[in-house]
Amino acid sequence: MWKEKLIQYLRNEKNYSSHTEISYLTDLTQFQQFIEKECGEFDPEQIDADLIRIWIAHLVEKGIKPRSVNRKLSAVKTFFNYLNKIEAVKGNPAEKVRGPKTPKRLPAFVNHEEMVRIIDDEQAYPDNFEGQRDRFIIELFYVTGMRKSELIGLKNSDIDYYAKTVRVTGKRNKQRIIPLSDDTLEKLKNYVQSRDREVENKSPFLFVKKDGNPIYPKMIYNIVRKHLDSIPTLSKKSPHVLRHSFATEMLNNGAEINAVKELLGHSSLASTEVYTHVTFEELKKVYHNAHPRAKN
Repeated sequence: MWKEKLIQYLRNEKNYSSHTEISYLTDLTQFQQFIEKECGEFDPEQIDADLIRIWIAHLVEKGIKPRSVNRKLSAVKTFFNYLNKIEAVKGNPAEKVRGPKTPKRLPAFVNHEEMVRIIDDEQAYPDNFEGQRDRFIIELFYVTGMRKSELIGLKNSDIDYYAKTVRVTGKRNKQRIIPLSDDTLEKLKNYVQSRDREVENKSPFLFVKKDGNPIYPKMIYNIVRKHLDSIPTLSKKSPHVLRHSFATEMLNNGAEINAVKELLGHSSLASTEVYTHVTFEELKKVYHNAHPRAKN
């Protein structure tokens, strides 16, 4: 049975997760049922690109969302790659089939006023090293736009107090320099003093737990979520939302998009351009709320 052999291929050669295995098998079972209904049998050698396009059109007509349709198409492409690998078919008829365009999701972000409220809320942070650390983590995400993994990897040696910068190691170990304001540096110094005073085990990492061990991803996520929970209208409450907030605030205040690209560590401008859509949506909102003729 091709299903059992495909599972082994996905698991051992593609290193897919069990969740992906289940999703792909469900998608391929649906594909098989469609082909059997259309052709009377499921013979991969007889399936061509046009038949796969008919299936895609069928899914779209049923109201399946583009993201789900594209996942199903990906499953079919993987299936034919597998069959091609074991020489059960020649070529991959799904390779040139394009799925429906997926609408771009505008990233969730927090506006500046809300961020100031969250950071300056004295009652939200315990009056100890951990409270000071959590507060500074929230602020550093917002004023630098760095990723969760980048913040976790920060070391004491990455801070240049004289140049007022922080060195960030991003994807593929690519490094970039982000400037820090005097206010942020002062808060950083206060945090480091508190950390060195209360944490006995010295560590090269900037952010540590009470026992001196480095912080970890789930811990960072929980810290951020806890404080973003005070905004009930926010759809997502993760560290990446603070990265979005940084980029949006920069562009809203006139920063050049190329400069924002460099600060975020994006490899292409396309990744940064999504934030221009956010700022345009904000402009439209301001216009509709403020202009008397726009309300008609």
